[in-house]
Amino acid sequence: MDYTTVITTNQLEPHLEEANWAIFDSRFDLVQPHWGEEQYLIEHIPGAAYVHLDDNLSAPRSGTNGRHPLPGIEVITKYFSELGIDEDTQVVIYDSRGGGIAARLWWMLKYLGHEAAAVLDGGFPEWKRLGLPIHANRESRIPRQFVPRLKPDLRVVADEVLERRSQGSSLVLDSRAPERYRGEEEPFDPIAGRIPGAINRFWQMNLGVDGCFRSPDILRAEFDTLIGGFSSTDTIVYCGSGVTGCHNVLSMAYAGIQGVRLYAGSWSEWSSDPNRPIETGPYLD
Repeated sequence: MDYTTVITTNQLEPHLEEANWAIFDSRFDLVQPHWGEEQYLIEHIPGAAYVHLDDNLSAPRSGTNGRHPLPGIEVITKYFSELGIDEDTQVVIYDSRGGGIAARLWWMLKYLGHEAAAVLDGGFPEWKRLGLPIHANRESRIPRQFVPRLKPDLRVVADEVLERRSQGSSLVLDSRAPERYRGEEEPFDPIAGRIPGAINRFWQMNLGVDGCFRSPDILRAEFDTLIGGFSSTDTIVYCGSGVTGCHNVLSMAYAGIQGVRLYAGSWSEWSSDPNRPIETGPYLD
């Protein structure tokens, strides 16, 4: 059985020793970029290798391509091969933020056509809470040959967002906190605001108070109400830099809504061009 969205600790634990199961620790803090790797070296799920959001899952910044630009396909393919991922590999990714960082690697794998990838429900905090085995120090996997099967329809670029927004042909979903969506504050990017016409779905609304995903049925009902008459393929998700937006894409997939598209450049890219429109204040239907 392949796990393609979310996996529980009980489902993962029996497979820790299996060569075709690859576990990746993606803990990360935007303010302290080295924190996640430091924590990984102290304690992590047995067999897990560490992936760094800035160093491994993002391309160099140009000043106009956002804070976490996607690497090129060849670069991603080479890295996934180094991580020991091939078509027979079940990938499990975890973090300490309810999947808010782990979802980025999940989405990148989906974008390159690898379906057997899932985010660990509750992440490392849930694993520790249950008293499950823990290792220290760095671990790695034997490289394998990753073959990409690109799914370009899962991604949109800024010009397409601009065109679809102006035509009203797509729903644009902002995954950031409400105060950032309204433009009342912006802790990471020089300009506050949102893409005009976007509606807000803060990614943390996908989680319960325990940091685990809410039930697929509840998520489905909420997303169906939010999306309304738009199809999933006409739904575009963004966030600050193309990371936590992946959590909304993951949560919709977990709820059975497939084909949602990610604007990976997100607000940090959009707001870097003064010719692109911005909007602030409460949403006006």
